[in-house]
Amino acid sequence: MFVSDCRREFYDVIVTQRVLLLVASDVDALCACKILQALFQCDHVQYTLVPVAGWQELETAFLEHKDQFKYFVLINCGANVDLLEILQPEEDTFFFVCDSHRPINVVNVYNDTQIKLLVKPEDDLDVPAYDDIFRDEEEEEEEEDSENESGGSEPLEKRRRFEEEVIERTMKRRQRREWEARRREILFDYEQYEYHGTSSAMVMFDLAWIMSKDLNDMLWWAIVGLTDQWVQDKITQMKYVTDIGVLQRHVSRHNHRNEDEENSLSIDCMRIAFEYDLRLALYQHWSLYESLCNTCYTSASLKLWSVQGQKRLQEFLADMGLPLKQVKQKFNSMDMSLKENLREMIEESANKFGMKDLRVQTFSIHFGFKNKFSASDIVYATTSLMENIEKEGPETTNFIKALDSLSRGNLDKLHQGLDLAKKQLRAIQQTVASCICTNLVISQGPFLYCSLMEGTPDVKLFSKPVSLCLLSKYLLKSFVCSTKNKRCKLLPLVMAAPMDVEQGTVIMVGIPPETESSDKKNFFGRAFEKAAESTSSRTLHNHFQMSIIELKTEDRSKFLDALISLLS
Repeated sequence: MFVSDCRREFYDVIVTQRVLLLVASDVDALCACKILQALFQCDHVQYTLVPVAGWQELETAFLEHKDQFKYFVLINCGANVDLLEILQPEEDTFFFVCDSHRPINVVNVYNDTQIKLLVKPEDDLDVPAYDDIFRDEEEEEEEEDSENESGGSEPLEKRRRFEEEVIERTMKRRQRREWEARRREILFDYEQYEYHGTSSAMVMFDLAWIMSKDLNDMLWWAIVGLTDQWVQDKITQMKYVTDIGVLQRHVSRHNHRNEDEENSLSIDCMRIAFEYDLRLALYQHWSLYESLCNTCYTSASLKLWSVQGQKRLQEFLADMGLPLKQVKQKFNSMDMSLKENLREMIEESANKFGMKDLRVQTFSIHFGFKNKFSASDIVYATTSLMENIEKEGPETTNFIKALDSLSRGNLDKLHQGLDLAKKQLRAIQQTVASCICTNLVISQGPFLYCSLMEGTPDVKLFSKPVSLCLLSKYLLKSFVCSTKNKRCKLLPLVMAAPMDVEQGTVIMVGIPPETESSDKKNFFGRAFEKAAESTSSRTLHNHFQMSIIELKTEDRSKFLDALISLLS
């Protein structure tokens, strides 16, 4: 059921209890977790934090802890499946679910006792009405009972009543069949597309704000949570701009200082600022040249994988009047005179080269004088730390590192994340270039398909879900810019990469078409399930995002055939 008052129905309930936090492995979930941890620290709430990367880990964590805990908080996991069916909990167990995955499972919505959903009231969810999808058992029992009743003494009367009952029963059965057919249709329409609602970090920040416990740190985490959704292309531009507007009001409230001596900030204070920044990945911690080459938007627009594209890049830099020597050195070391008007210069030239959306609304954070980061820098760094493929101890090490990098006291971990993020972006860009140059993207009819072979450089990185999704989105954008086939420009993409060579599995992701008016709704989750069912393929639907699956390598061809016939 939906929680209407987060403070009364959620926070005041758990503040006196021992709580188990189950947190998914994405940046938005980490930010929501940081906000909740800060609130728990204020009120001395006892909690245990368990990172969960998929459904299997969620089930295992629940089974391990169900005897010690009665209150569970799930962040970015659990809303889009029937939780009670999966976990089979006792009746005195309660779940508070803060999850941006949509659609929310109808059983979770209409369970009034054990499942409480923390959702922003303005998110339009279009949940089907209760009577359309659930029938009371009493009605069915009445039908059964009426069949067994017998009465009337006269044989004629008995027969007449019997005939009437037969007609009535037939009508009821027909109505039931019609109701069930309509129910299937309603549920299919509701569950057909997967998409994302308001960021969980923003929902948690709202809770802190209602309780007057919101700090600048919490506000920054909410900003990073929203930026994560934008970087991963999970929400529409309209939704992003609307939510930025909501956060901007909080930023003005928290960071409003007069310039006089009494109110000036001390040097080590943090300050958040709203700004129109360049849509260039990590450019303030890299060289401008590297950033232009490894940002999806500029690389796809200029077609940098081709010789012609490299020429266009040189022309673009010449148009701005920036010397190559300056552009190729670290951004921090560039001449101050060039940096002052850099944004305006780049925007002016970008418009001539058809890159009209190079400016983006975002926030930046200053720690004292020296450190300045934009929200997207933090997203890239935290994601890279979480999906780091170099083994450094147990599985949870990466999660803890990523969580720590969000605190301003751990700048060394953040810088390590930025270095990893540069490697990741380079790997993505090189893979995109090789896929396009060697024509690895094939049209399969209803969708485009690309498969990375074992032995491809950096292929290990793309066995991780977020990296593979980023690669798929970059590849589709670049392919749309490079292909002359108008029909192919409107197709979605299915991408596969080796997952575990020893076990013979691949990881597969489906992403919606790259169009201007795209609503970011993804139909591949349901399509993958149906295709796996119809071919008895050995698949594992372990990810919280339904459009990512794991599949046995030898079942891949029959699975793809089924997917083609299903979507044709």
